[in-house]
Amino acid sequence: MSHAEFIVKEVVTKAVKKDNGLPADFIRMHFHDCFVRGCDGSILINSTSKNVAEKDSPINNPSVEGFDIIDEVKAKLEKKCKGVVSCADIIAFAARDSVELSGGFAYEVPSGRRDGRISRSSETFGNLAPPTFNLSQLTQNFASKGLNLDDLVTLSGAHTIGKSHCTSIDSRLHNFSSTATTDPSLDPAYAKKLKKNPDGPSSPQVFDSSYYKNILVHKGLFQSDQSLLSSSTTANLVKQNAANEYLFKKRFAEAMVKMGNIEVLTGKKGEIRLNCGVIN
Repeated sequence: MSHAEFIVKEVVTKAVKKDNGLPADFIRMHFHDCFVRGCDGSILINSTSKNVAEKDSPINNPSVEGFDIIDEVKAKLEKKCKGVVSCADIIAFAARDSVELSGGFAYEVPSGRRDGRISRSSETFGNLAPPTFNLSQLTQNFASKGLNLDDLVTLSGAHTIGKSHCTSIDSRLHNFSSTATTDPSLDPAYAKKLKKNPDGPSSPQVFDSSYYKNILVHKGLFQSDQSLLSSSTTANLVKQNAANEYLFKKRFAEAMVKMGNIEVLTGKKGEIRLNCGVIN
C-alpha cells in the first residue's frame, strides 16, 4: 500500500466509525463517477452559475454523499505531496477501503488516473441506469462501458449495503402500472413492510450475499434488482452468489478493478486537480 493509499484509508476509516452509511456512498460515488465520462473524478466538481454539475443531478443528489470526506483526504494529500494524487484515484481508493471495512475483500487498485475538466448534470441521464431499468436496458448500459453480464450481476451486489431513498422505489410500491398498484414481482409481505419503512437491505452495513438471497425470494428492492432473474444466465449467477459468499466477494473485487479502468485519463490528458471541487 502506497503512502497516499494509507492516508486515504486512515481518513475513510475514521469517518466510517462516525457514519456507517459512508461505505455505500463511496462505492456508489465510484460507480457513478466511472459511468459518466469514465473514472475521472468529474462527480466531485462543483456546480457554477453557468453549469449544473454531475453531483447536483437528481440521480446523484441526495443519493451520493461523502464529498466532504474526499475533500478532507485531498487536503491532507496536498500537504504531503502537492499535485500528485488525483481526485479520481482518491475515489477509487475510498471505494476499495469501503468494501473492505464493510466485510468484503481488499484488492489492489491501479493508480495513475487523471482528473477530468468537464462535469455536466445532463450527462448523468442515459449513462446512469435508473432503478426502473429492465434486464435488457441494464445489459445495454453496462455493455456501453465495456462490462458484461457477469459484471452487471456482480456489481449490482453493491446494493447489499446502504439504504434507498423513498423516491427510488415509490412508483414500484404505489403507482406501478395501470393494472397493478404494487409491482407483482415483489413479495406481498415485503411490499407491505416497505410501504411502512422503505429501508432496503436486511443487513445495510454488512457486505454479504444477502442481496442475492433476497432477490431469490422476490425481495429485490428495485425493479432493476429483481430483473436479474428474468434470464437463465443472470439468474444462475444470482444463485451462485447467493450460495457462495466467498465467490461473490472475489468476483466483486475483480469487477471493481475492471470498472475502475473505464475510460481513464492518462498521460497528458486531464489534470491533477488541486481542489477536487474546482478545475485548475
